[in-house]
Amino acid sequence: MKEKTDVPCAGTKKQNKKVDIIVPCFNESGTVNLFYDRTSEAVETIDGYEFSFIFIDDGSTDDTLDRIRNLVRVNQQKNDSPGTGSIRYISFSRNFGKEAAMYAGLRASDSDYALIMDADLQHPPQMIGSMISRLEETGADSCAARRVSRKGEPKIRSMFARLFYKIMNRFSDIEIADGVVDFRLMSRRMVRAIVNMPENQRFSKGIFAWVGFDTCWIEFENVERIAGESKWSVWSLTKYAIDGFIDFAVSPLKFVGVFGSITAAGSAVYMIVEIVKTLILGKDVPGYASTICLILFFGGLIIAILSVIGEYIGRMYLETKGRPIYVEKESNIDES
Repeated sequence: MKEKTDVPCAGTKKQNKKVDIIVPCFNESGTVNLFYDRTSEAVETIDGYEFSFIFIDDGSTDDTLDRIRNLVRVNQQKNDSPGTGSIRYISFSRNFGKEAAMYAGLRASDSDYALIMDADLQHPPQMIGSMISRLEETGADSCAARRVSRKGEPKIRSMFARLFYKIMNRFSDIEIADGVVDFRLMSRRMVRAIVNMPENQRFSKGIFAWVGFDTCWIEFENVERIAGESKWSVWSLTKYAIDGFIDFAVSPLKFVGVFGSITAAGSAVYMIVEIVKTLILGKDVPGYASTICLILFFGGLIIAILSVIGEYIGRMYLETKGRPIYVEKESNIDES
């Protein structure tokens, strides 16, 4: 029998607080059961809290959904684990992405706290007690985990990740800590604020920072996946970074305006110089190479400027369509 550990609280200790553990899953057939077993084992040692699971099947193409259904059946037949509660799930009609999965889980949560975790156990379950302790001790609305090392991660990926955070914090109105992950415990009022932002193009790290609220931090060493492969390719990570930057920074538009003004001023000066030279020295024979270079340069510049503007317009267009963030195929939440 495992010894119970009390979670220290600030002021009067409140018993029986509820925590929803939100678990986005995409092709996590090899990890779902192990994740549930290890996480359930970890939360059994936390006294005074009742934990429930909300699994979000993000359109998996393997048998992830079947394994989640089986967990639900087993839990209903034999729910004798102290401190653990129900297992709920939502299955998407297709793959809508992790951002949509996290939003769906937060929207379905109705407990005192919501905790987002990855199913691959890269977010250590044994940290849950420490996160609750930190949140209760500080009185903050969020306790977020951040990696202090990127051990086991390709160096080129780590370099670009750090560069992204530097650029993001430099040019946007929000600040995102380097190494922050989606492993985060949040209060009910913070969850409510996030759910009330139903934007289609989502970048949760930015949203968590934008809504404000006090956040305390807990650090951990990078942990490798227990099974399977990462769903994040170089292209998907690049797209994710671009999405995050555009969603929370208008600096590119300001840069385009400033650069365009400088270019226009430089062109005007150059035109005046050429007119003066022609009046003083007479007609000059233009050079073919310089003309082609200028045409190519300004042509490329115009295309680049239009593409930046078009990216913002395209996002506004998608938002005005009012499409849902995800489409639900099945769920047991109404039944629980």
